Amino acid sequence: MSAAQPQEWHARDGQRCLQQLHSRSSGLSGAEAAQRLAEHGANCLPEVAGPGWLQRLLLQFHNLLIYVLLGAALLVGLLGQWLDCAVILGVVAINALVGFIQEGKAEQAMRSIRKLLTLDSRVRRDGLVGSLPAEQLVPGDIVLLEAGDRVPADLRLLECRDLRIDEAMLTGESLPADKHCAAVDRTASLGDRRGMAYSGTLVSAGNGTGVVVATGQHTELGHISGLLGRVESLQTPLLADMQRFARQLTVAILLLAVLTFLIGVFWRDYSPSEMLMAAVGLAVAAIPEGLPAVLTIVLALGVQRMARHRAIIRRLPAVESLGAVTVICSDKTGTLTRNEMTVQQVFTTAHCYQVGGVGYEPSGSLSRAGCLLAAPPADDLLELARAGLLANSASLQQGAEGWRISGDPTEAALLTLAGKLGLDSSHELGRLPRVDSIPFSPELRCTASLHHDHAGHGLIYLFGAPERLLELCNRQLRDGNAERLDPRYWHARLHEGAADGLRMIGLAMRPLGAPQAQLDYADLEGDFILLGLVGMLDPPREEAIAAIAECRSAGIAVKMITGDHAATAAVIAGRLGLDGGQPLTGAELDQLDDTALDARLADTAVFARTNPAHKLRLVERLQARGERVAMTGDGVNDAPALKRADIGIAMGIKGTEAAKEAAQMVLADDNFATLTHAVEEGRTVYDNLRKSILFILPTSCGEALVLICAIALGLTLPITPLQILWVNMITAVTLSLALAFEPGERDLMQQPPRDPAEPLLSGQLLWRLLFVGLLLTGASLGLFLYAQQLGLPLEVARTLAVNALVAGEIGYLFCARRLLGAASFALRDNPMVWAMVLLVVPLQLAFSHWPPLQALFGTAALDARGWTLVVACAVAVILLVEMEKWLLRRRHARR
Repeated sequence: MSAAQPQEWHARDGQRCLQQLHSRSSGLSGAEAAQRLAEHGANCLPEVAGPGWLQRLLLQFHNLLIYVLLGAALLVGLLGQWLDCAVILGVVAINALVGFIQEGKAEQAMRSIRKLLTLDSRVRRDGLVGSLPAEQLVPGDIVLLEAGDRVPADLRLLECRDLRIDEAMLTGESLPADKHCAAVDRTASLGDRRGMAYSGTLVSAGNGTGVVVATGQHTELGHISGLLGRVESLQTPLLADMQRFARQLTVAILLLAVLTFLIGVFWRDYSPSEMLMAAVGLAVAAIPEGLPAVLTIVLALGVQRMARHRAIIRRLPAVESLGAVTVICSDKTGTLTRNEMTVQQVFTTAHCYQVGGVGYEPSGSLSRAGCLLAAPPADDLLELARAGLLANSASLQQGAEGWRISGDPTEAALLTLAGKLGLDSSHELGRLPRVDSIPFSPELRCTASLHHDHAGHGLIYLFGAPERLLELCNRQLRDGNAERLDPRYWHARLHEGAADGLRMIGLAMRPLGAPQAQLDYADLEGDFILLGLVGMLDPPREEAIAAIAECRSAGIAVKMITGDHAATAAVIAGRLGLDGGQPLTGAELDQLDDTALDARLADTAVFARTNPAHKLRLVERLQARGERVAMTGDGVNDAPALKRADIGIAMGIKGTEAAKEAAQMVLADDNFATLTHAVEEGRTVYDNLRKSILFILPTSCGEALVLICAIALGLTLPITPLQILWVNMITAVTLSLALAFEPGERDLMQQPPRDPAEPLLSGQLLWRLLFVGLLLTGASLGLFLYAQQLGLPLEVARTLAVNALVAGEIGYLFCARRLLGAASFALRDNPMVWAMVLLVVPLQLAFSHWPPLQALFGTAALDARGWTLVVACAVAVILLVEMEKWLLRRRHARR
């Protein structure tokens, strides 16, 4: 059996496809099917096992900073400092456990796609129709489809009767696609292949028969699954920054340790063994043991705050990623729009009406020529709305979550229009009961219903494609009377609606001379009166318009990538405020090489008629240009691009499981506007993380400089390694944690996204780190030397040195609440700051005065003069840091 490539089946005649597959309308024989099953394999997607729990746990330790901490723990353990070793290992274990719990859900995108295959399907074999598990389908099988079925494999349709298939999960189109059996051009996009039914899509109306042309991983669904499997998830910006920062920190610590060893051995004539222990002590001092825990806590708090805005983070580091993105690529249907067809304009013979309101709620304003109409609707408008109501098979229901539809979205939009004009369905059907109907079919391109009034007069109502109705109508309705049809007028209205990107529907009626009980196709051959045209659209969300404007003010470009038609996409983009020239279609994308596409990306905001490979390529090319990309989507077709993006964002309500599993974040309300809150929160998280790091590192820097200065001067160590661990841990899990609760600074969303190449700590912040480190070193070493000069015991001198460090940190905490702004002592906006200070002070009192801690850490009680000197250190740090920030602000103002 020969087989054409999957993309070629739509371009072949159905009978030729049967011949190509060596099949026939009666179906394969059992023996043929068994042979092909052995040749092609089961109709299912390959199983891909995710990482086990042990592997996921071990991956939590795959971080250079963690490796440095483990190395330090090993060294202090070898030197017999078991308590120091246990404390460091405890920090590492807690950090790994928190990350393991937060990221415990493994990739399940493959499994969720696999669930889209139906359990069984109706198949014709040996001339008989029977039920068969979808896994047993083979190329050449004849499959029968009915409304409600999920298509079990890729089919080339052979017979169709009013067949409509919802392909939104593959194409992104908001309306079900009308199917026919004719071949189309081989270059047709996925959404235009009307003679195909694709695996995983849902039959919404009618019935049909098709021959299986592809199964399992060879289907379009399998192709997407293959793309998803080949896509590599990128590191989040934060993890990339932290890895770079960890490398720099490791190099700095090793250089300090080597420098200390060399100074002690070759300058101060210490023995190599003494200097080896001192170098290890320096490493312990320089490593910020609490940093991984603080990172995890800052991110976890960001996750909780985002959840309150209905943005659910699936992978912890992604909480910060939105704050770094420079481009948001968004699907259209359901994300930027409501995914609810709404009548926007009505054209009658005499007037053009604008209809207000969105969604399926039957309430909204009515205007004409820009003037609001308060009076009851005119007869021509009522007659048109009555036609749409009576020739209708959909229904509207009001539930707890608003108005929902049952049936076709186009028909539901006509019901909503009738409701807005005051027509009641039960009353109208009681006045004109339905006798018979002909459902929509691609051949007829219209829907018709037969009605009788109680006097026995018959009436046919009709709605469908305007071009078809203009063929059937010879009259038009004006002021309640029928007059000769003016085709030029109606073609002008069609052009007007198309220019606005509206989906146009025509409505007509035909009075019958005599009553009849049945509606035949012959009754639809002409002599109809055209009532008018309605233009409908899936309207943009109002909140999405505001959100896009806010994103642009924050320096973030928004691009719309959709499977819908270019004209519709352009109109929606205009209403959303997306200005980016003409839309670029998927077919045009295929004609561009990477260089040409890169040149178009900067000034193109709308990409239409795209398939999954197009979306993936667009994300990759944007990233190649140095952009950090967020991608939103809800369908299976979005999953590869969601996984590839710097942060993938899936819709929680209408999104498929495949999209949710491929994404790092889920919007619980399917609202693009939620992204603006998430962007702001992401930027706040990053700012707070920088503040925390800028708070923790000066302590480590100060401790290391105290040791280096003491060795350089040939002094006794002012602080022991165990005391260093106490300071690191007591401040890291208290004072630095308080900064995680800081609210976002006021101008956060007026700033451009940070440069992807910008390091976590800029040169200005590195200077701050060194400056504060020197201040803390001076305070600690100064008090130690002063105590020794007074002849105080070593334990008292070291207690003063430790408390000077902690007091200096407490003072610096209030300065660190603003990176450049003045220190904040406010209680209301972040009460955690004062709460942590009030927690640390008693701990330091216990560290200095409680006998068990005195024995463990080698400390001694301080008198009133000693505590006065400690408080003076805190005040001095505040004054000097604020003076440095004031000078920086003045320098920025001059620029």
